[in-house]
Amino acid sequence: MGLLVLGLVIFLGAHSTRIFADDWRTRQIARIGAMPWKGLYSVVSIVGFALIVWGYGRARNLPGLLWQSPEWMRPVTAALMLVSFVLLTAAYVPRNGIRARLHHPMLLGVKTWAFAHLLVNGSDADVLLFGAFLVWAVVCFRSARVRDRAAHTVYAPGTARGTAVAVIVGIVAWAVFGFWLHGLLIGVKPVA
Repeated sequence: MGLLVLGLVIFLGAHSTRIFADDWRTRQIARIGAMPWKGLYSVVSIVGFALIVWGYGRARNLPGLLWQSPEWMRPVTAALMLVSFVLLTAAYVPRNGIRARLHHPMLLGVKTWAFAHLLVNGSDADVLLFGAFLVWAVVCFRSARVRDRAAHTVYAPGTARGTAVAVIVGIVAWAVFGFWLHGLLIGVKPVA
């Protein structure tokens, strides 16, 4: 469990600098430059992510079941994951109505992903992993909205085409991951 905790601290810590140390982050970028900062940020994130994957892989085999979800929760989780994939996709598709309306669909997608996984995974390792991401996404979303208000950020209006692309790509990604990749990479087939 220690590797999982270390990975979460490194990964989520790196992704929390704008929340808890924005002035320090700004000074470091000014001191070393944007590209070296992004490179360092990427290396730290990759190390944290690798530790999360390795630590979770080891920890999920340990005893410590906190709850067992009913079978009917699986389709609920699958539906929430569909929403999550569409939100995650909307973060990257230009000029879509989802991003124009919600402003931070990536964070909302992470919240939905984490919550959905908590519905069907009740081990100590699951609660630690998905709970940590859920709390992080909630705090990060709030922080981003506060920054937006302070900066008077205006988001470009969405187009029907951009929205359709975000939804279609999100659905396709959900299907590929749910029906094939999740089983291959995680060892669990959530949608069969």
